Amino acid sequence: MNADQWDEMYRSRDRLFSGNPNGVLVTEITDLSPGRALDVGCGEGADALWLARRGWQVTGIDISETALRRAAASATDVEDRVAWERADLMTTPPPAGAFDLVSVQYFPLLRRAGQAAPRGLLDAVAPGGTLLFVTHALADLPPHPEGDFDPAGYYQVDDIARLLDRTWDVLVDETRPRVVPPPAGTHHAHDTVLRARRLP
Repeated sequence: MNADQWDEMYRSRDRLFSGNPNGVLVTEITDLSPGRALDVGCGEGADALWLARRGWQVTGIDISETALRRAAASATDVEDRVAWERADLMTTPPPAGAFDLVSVQYFPLLRRAGQAAPRGLLDAVAPGGTLLFVTHALADLPPHPEGDFDPAGYYQVDDIARLLDRTWDVLVDETRPRVVPPPAGTHHAHDTVLRARRLP
């Protein structure tokens, strides 16, 4: 989907998502000291706002202007701790070494030759920082792709894990039941989670 299609999807409803932070983020990040965070594909901002309200300095990026406007409208209490940026990771990587946390929650990261987009996300993690990459478990998906969506065309946790070298410490690499019910009308009962720390 391009930016116009994402905008159209967000405009089709007053709110597309629940407004609650993703359960894996809450579970995995609560023990970290606040720092600089990048929320990839921030949508309407629930994760970015949850982080900002816990002391993080957050950059939320998304391709949809509509989503970013909604996120900013909800951020009046933390507007000094969160910045909203329109960005397309397929063409523009985030700044290298800039974030203590890079959170990628169910983001449809399209496969491309050269792996520039996922490598850009890894490079954005500062020494000592954390990468949290979460996808829906492939086993929960129907055996045949729905519509134009083929999960094989997108990076999965295993793909990202294979990009990690000896400068990373993998803390979590597993599939586990979701901590909240799946979105209505979906098959997503399990999450696949990668949490890794870049060595100082």
